[in-house]
Parts: sequence; structure tokens; C-alpha cells
Amino acid sequence: MVKTDYETKVIVLKKNIDDADAREIVDKKKTNVFRALLKKPKPETVHLHSLKLNYEAVMMISGSYTADYYQKAIHPIKVDYNVKEVVLGEGVFPIRTKSKFQKALSSKKGKNKVDLQLEEHVFINEDGAIYFDHHGQEIKFPFKLDSKSIENYPTRILAIHEKNVKKPEMTKNAAIKRITVKLKKPIKTDVRDLKDEININEISEVYVPIYEARLIGPKKKVGILRIDAVRKKIL
Repeated sequence: MVKTDYETKVIVLKKNIDDADAREIVDKKKTNVFRALLKKPKPETVHLHSLKLNYEAVMMISGSYTADYYQKAIHPIKVDYNVKEVVLGEGVFPIRTKSKFQKALSSKKGKNKVDLQLEEHVFINEDGAIYFDHHGQEIKFPFKLDSKSIENYPTRILAIHEKNVKKPEMTKNAAIKRITVKLKKPIKTDVRDLKDEININEISEVYVPIYEARLIGPKKKVGILRIDAVRKKIL
């Protein structure tokens, strides 16, 4: 059974552009939104209706899976041509029976094979992390988290922009289930003394500042241009 009462850490990434920078980027890239058949409209036909700064959550969950068990296994070994069986402890393992065709192909002094039916003591230790956008879609996380890249007072920043904060749509329990599936590899059914455990190392909500520009283009068409305010990148 996996615990679900883990505390969630809140992180806010620092902006590397301000409103003026965002408007400049929008002005340079606004015609791309209305591109059609490799043609773009003239810049003067597209105008900025509104520019809004959102803080969109990326949920990060990391954990580990450990398992300790015994499983049955068969290990083939080669023995000399004149060996008929192998004795190991109280077990007696005969050589593999060859077909007439195999006997015809092999030389008189070829190697025989013996299948040793043994038990393996298996240890598993898997670590991993998954990132989800605020809609709950799995994504790659392109940001660095260090003292230079994160805000010192994250709750204060989110309180200021409360109306424009997009929290995770995925629940904590759903995220735990997803990482459990990722980490917990299938185990053979023929095992004994299985002891396994999922441990959640961290659950974080990383809020990314995103500028969202609403544009009006030719024939009053509406377009949206999104800018990653951390990497200064069009999304």
C-alpha cells in the first residue's frame, strides 16, 4: 500500500522578461500565428488585444520502488560430450535430449547441454520522476531548479497573481498511481517471499510564468501567442 498524505512543495520560477519585453516579442512574432499556406499577413493587419501573465503548474513526482524475492529460473550450461547428467546438491539434472537431426549435425565429441532448474534471489531498486503539465499530460521538464532560477517567496508571488494561477488538474493520488506504474516492473508469477514497496520522495508544484497574448488578425480572426517567460521562448 502506498501512502497518499505527502506534503506538496510549491516552487515558482523567476521571470527573465517583463511586460515590455513580452510585447516586443509579440510584435515580432504576431504574424506567425495567422500564417496560411506559407504566407503571413502584413504586420499592420494584426494587433494585440490583450497580454496576460499566467503561472501554470507543472506537477513533479519522484519516488523509488524496491523489491526482494525468490524466483524460479533455468540456467543452461555446456558439459562434455560424455556427461549424461549433473548432480547439484540433492538435484539431478539430465542432459538435453537431442533430436536425430541434431545428432546427425553434431560431432561425436560435441558439447552436451544441461538445464539447471534453480532459484534466484532477486533485488530491485528503481528510482524515477515524472512531470505533468497543469492538464495532467506527461511532459519533459526543461528547467533548472536552483537558487538562481526560483523565487524566494513563492506563495507571495502566487497570491499577487491569484486570478491567473493555473493549478494542476491532476490529483496527487492520480500522480502517485502513474509513478507507481512507471517504477513497478512486472514480476514473474512463480515467485515466493515477495517483499516490495513504493516510496514517494517528493511531490512538487512548479509554477512557470507564461505570457499569453490574444491577437486579432485579418477578418477579425483571433489567435493566441504564448511565451515562456523563463526561457524567452515561443510555445
